[in-house]
Amino acid sequence: MAITKVWIEEGCIACGSCEQICPEVFRVTDQSRVQEGVNFSDYEDGIKEAAECCPVEVIKYS
Repeated sequence: MAITKVWIEEGCIACGSCEQICPEVFRVTDQSRVQEGVNFSDYEDGIKEAAECCPVEVIKYS
């Protein structure tokens, strides 16, 4: 099933790992943000890897 939604729950520590793994989807400033207008299905592997590597486990997708 394709990823259609990506979000970051409270508790992000802005470590930057998600942006390093998948900069097409994630942007880190004072906290991590999901880029708007991205076709998430094009970056499923990167989204999954970023979620798995998140040290505080706040990256979620469906």
